[in-house]
This record gives sequence, C-alpha cells and structure tokens, in this order.
Amino acid sequence: MSRWLEKLNEIEARYEALTARLGDPAVLQDPSAYQKAAKAHADLSPLVERYRAYRKLTREAAETRGLLKETIDPDMRNLAEAELKDLERRAAALEEELQRLLLPKDPNDEKNIILELRAGTGGEEAALFAADLCRTYVRYAERQGWKVEVLSSHETGTGGFREVILGIEGKRAYSRLKFEGGVHRVQRVPETEAAGRIHTSTVTVAVLPEAEEVEVQIDPKDLRIDVYRSTGPGGQSVNTTDSAVRVTHLGTGLVVTCQDEKSQHKNKAKALKVLRARLLERAQAEQRARIDQDRGSQVGTGDRAEKIRTYNFPQNRVTDHRIGLTLHNLPGILDGELQPLIEALTAHFQAERLKAVS
Repeated sequence: MSRWLEKLNEIEARYEALTARLGDPAVLQDPSAYQKAAKAHADLSPLVERYRAYRKLTREAAETRGLLKETIDPDMRNLAEAELKDLERRAAALEEELQRLLLPKDPNDEKNIILELRAGTGGEEAALFAADLCRTYVRYAERQGWKVEVLSSHETGTGGFREVILGIEGKRAYSRLKFEGGVHRVQRVPETEAAGRIHTSTVTVAVLPEAEEVEVQIDPKDLRIDVYRSTGPGGQSVNTTDSAVRVTHLGTGLVVTCQDEKSQHKNKAKALKVLRARLLERAQAEQRARIDQDRGSQVGTGDRAEKIRTYNFPQNRVTDHRIGLTLHNLPGILDGELQPLIEALTAHFQAERLKAVS
C-alpha cells in the first residue's frame, strides 16, 4: 500500500476515534474537552469524506473491470467501458486532491500580513507604480472583507510612494498573498513623457506574516529608539512635532521608521509591529532555509531582470513569469481582481510540492 494511503487510513482511524469520543458522556460533560474534540473532528471531516468517496470509486472501478472480463455482449461492453473510464477519471481527480490535502500546511497561512512595497528601478515612475500597486492590494483586501492599515509611508511630491507598508488583517491573508513577493515590472508611457516612449520601472513587494508578541519577544535593551520631526506631505501637526519614530534593532541592524501618525506613541507601536514581523520572517528563513520565506529573495535588488510579473499597459497585459500565465485584463487586475492570478499560483506551487514529496 502507498504511504499516502496508509496515512489516510491512520487519519480515518483517528476520525472514528474522535466520533466515538464525541459520544462519551464524560466528554459531553466537559465543555472544553468537547470543544477540542469537535474541532479536531470537523478539521478531519472533509478529508475523510473525500477518502471514503475515493475508496468507493476504486471499488466500483474494480467491479466494472471484473464485469468486462465476463461480458461478451458488445453493447454491454461499450457501456461498461464508458462507465470504467468515468470512474477512473473521477478517482484520479480525487487522488490528486487527497495528496494535495495531505501536504504539510504552512504554519503562516492563517496569519495576518505586513505587506511592504518599495520603488525600485525607474525613479518617479517607479514611485507612481508603487502607489498603483498599493491601491491594487487595498482593493483586493476590500473585496475579501479584510481590514487594511497604513503602517508607514514615504510619499513623493507627485503622489507616488518611495515606500509604503500595509498591515492587512483577514482570514487566511498570508495564504492568499504569499506568492506576491518579488519584483513587479511595469511598462508604460509616463504622463511626463512628451515623446510617447515606453518606460520600464520596477517595484519590490515583500509579504511577511504578522508576528505575535509571544512568537517574537523583543528585549528593550536591544532597541535604539530615535524621535524626530516628520518630513514630506502631511498635516501641520505631523510636520511640526517630534512624532516620527525610528527603531533600530541592535542585534540585527534592522531599522523601521514610522511618521504617519500625529502621536509618537502610535508611531512607535506601528514600527514595533513591522519590526516584529521582520524578525519572525528572518528567524523562519534561517531555521527552514526555504526560499519562499526569505525576504531577501522576495525583494532582490529591484533590478528589471529579477521580475516575477510584468504589467504592460500598451498591450493591456499582465504576465506572471513564474508560471507563464498572461491575462489581458490589466485595468481589472489593478482594481484588485487578483483572484485568477492567486488561484493559478497556488495550484502551480502545490503541484511543485507534490512532485517534491512523491
């Protein structure tokens, strides 16, 4: 028996044990124990149901093969062959789904995220596209019913961002957006380009799982906190008080600045939230050595050659270079219609993981 089938048998046995446990009078009288067992039972239920459906299909396919060996009548054979083909097709689809469901879950998938966007190659045009991408992710989050907060931003005088950091809270936010990390390239004619020439610019995106305080404990002795007067666009209170905060983590050299709030206390809290996420990501990258958790590999240097996705305005085209997917719906995608890209990327990387463990 294949290892994945053995594992499914073990899971089914555990599911049946949990079913019996939920009927145990002692458990019924203990709300905490009952809730724990009920959650575990509910978590396993979809997988067990699919496994049982798969077993049923394989049994029916075996019976149909036996019938084919015994059947001489041509019409009956044709019917049996068509039925067998359908059963095998459905069983193969369920087998693929079951193997995918058995893959180890990413422990970060349920987390909220810190989304960092920075202008790369291209000067002011890169900063303007950073603002465009920021709106894209905000619109996508709104479509999902998620909460978005600007944790830090450094605007340019023309409405672009040299850097903007968003905190996004929502169900499985990291699982949806974790493949957005990397260099995003834009090809378009800037409004300031009189000759109509197409310019190429880049924006780097990093997607970090938000860290809880219990996951990353920061010793105040390891921090240097500087306060200063905010600069750049903003209300008069922002620019005339020493409310901006720069937090330096002495152990790693990581630096986070925040100046968006009028309150120094609020800016410090936001900066520590970003720092905690960066420290968690750093620790996970070092511990697991997985490229998709390495913030450096997500962001790179911002050079055009490192692109993961291209947004071509003249051709109304968005191409994800990792999976070779091209969509001709650039305005819709920039308005937050990212789901086709997200679903395709998720399916691709799940398939890659299946190959790695098979």
